[in-house]
Amino acid sequence: QVQLVESGGGLVQAGGSLRLSCAASRRAFSAYALAWFRQAPGKEREFVAAINWGGGSTYYADSVKGRFTMSRDNAKNTVYLQMNNLKPEDTAVYYCNTDRSPYGKASMVPGDYWGQGTQVTVSS
Repeated sequence: QVQLVESGGGLVQAGGSLRLSCAASRRAFSAYALAWFRQAPGKEREFVAAINWGGGSTYYADSVKGRFTMSRDNAKNTVYLQMNNLKPEDTAVYYCNTDRSPYGKASMVPGDYWGQGTQVTVSS
């Protein structure tokens, strides 16, 4: 069973920054693509960013492109989401996601495993 544990959420003013982390407990972590999704109150869960299994390719939602950066540290079995110039509309619970199949590309299609989420609140 794969476990994903997110951290780094919090309350920040508009224009500020946060860095989210997602630690994964799985073997051969580097062989798997990962992604971030978010869900705001009363809205459906939406794609934010993804990184491929090798880490050389990333993919972002238009709403965060140029402000968010996703990266991975395979030695630490961790992926990160650096969020800059945060806006109130970025307020949501952010979830880490990965698939059961290895060698995936950076994709907005969600995989099989989810973390418990971390709350990000941006005040205006």
